[in-house]
Amino acid sequence: MTQSTALVVVAHHRADSLTAALARRAADRLAAEGYRVDLLDLQAEGFDPRGRVADEPDYGDRDKRYSAEVHAHADRVLAADAIVAVFPVWWFGLPALMKGWIDRVWNHGLTYGRREKPMAGKRMLWLGLAGLLEDDPNADLVTGLLDGTLRRGIAEFCDIADVHTLALFDSEGKDLAGAGREDHYADLFARADAAVEKLLVGQG
Repeated sequence: MTQSTALVVVAHHRADSLTAALARRAADRLAAEGYRVDLLDLQAEGFDPRGRVADEPDYGDRDKRYSAEVHAHADRVLAADAIVAVFPVWWFGLPALMKGWIDRVWNHGLTYGRREKPMAGKRMLWLGLAGLLEDDPNADLVTGLLDGTLRRGIAEFCDIADVHTLALFDSEGKDLAGAGREDHYADLFARADAAVEKLLVGQG
């Protein structure tokens, strides 16, 4: 039996961030389940999120060759059976690293625009960390990002039907101290763990 592959993508400039810790935790859980884990730390690997002419899609040529960097990353995406994207939510959107990775790598002819649907059958989890509180009046903008732009606009548009999303609010532990702060972060980790478990068993 061929070993399944999981691609865990993390976008944060600090290796000691909560974002990075949750990505490593997800990778460890997937590895324990028997997956070959490809942990893609966009910052550590020096991914350049800036657009360039070489990577502009040509909708009349689905076989266009993009830059070597894009094809190398696309190979990792296409090789994965499960994809987990872990990132902070900044200004109610993706950080530049993750947005640029999607813009450049999830390109026409690579992840969509082909008759054979190369992304069909994959499973995906979008895990976003937001600093604001869950009862904040603008919290719906965070859930809208995950369930609108990311689930429908990107994953489902690219033919991934089994898509999971999780917003972890108050990622900075505002106004918490001592045991209350510890309990809060334990809850965030537990919720992230549960989301990975749902991904593993294919529950939407």
